[in-house]
Amino acid sequence: MKPLIVLIVVFLLALMGTIVIDRDIDYFFSGRLAMAAMLLFTSIGHFKFPEGMSMMMPPFIPSRKLVVYITGFIEIAAAVALMIPSAAKSTGWFLIAFFVVLLPANIYAASKRVNYEKGTYDGPGPVYLWFRIPMQIFLIGWVYYFVIKNPNF
Repeated sequence: MKPLIVLIVVFLLALMGTIVIDRDIDYFFSGRLAMAAMLLFTSIGHFKFPEGMSMMMPPFIPSRKLVVYITGFIEIAAAVALMIPSAAKSTGWFLIAFFVVLLPANIYAASKRVNYEKGTYDGPGPVYLWFRIPMQIFLIGWVYYFVIKNPNF
């Protein structure tokens, strides 16, 4: 829920900023900036809660903690790349694939009731997927609309 709040709040603030600065609304810039901010926000969890986040992956995945750190760096790099016009579209396609690849980890974590912040197995469980799966679809749609379909690229 927190990443979604970051996404929406930054989007609205960026829209207001484009009105003040450019005297025009720039939905596409605001959408990219909001996604970049959300990715930076979510990357913090990879470094703050690596033990709990590694619990989100099935045991057969080797070096799970390293994967957590790598994906945190990937999110930071993607946030930066979204703000570089020449790299934004290819980053958008990468992020769509990235969000699809992350979904099984979220399903696994929900089925095991992982609470990644506490590093325990007392999380909300499968009911969490009623929020998480639609949110993943929403994020994919957001990237597609604000990055891939951006007429300025």
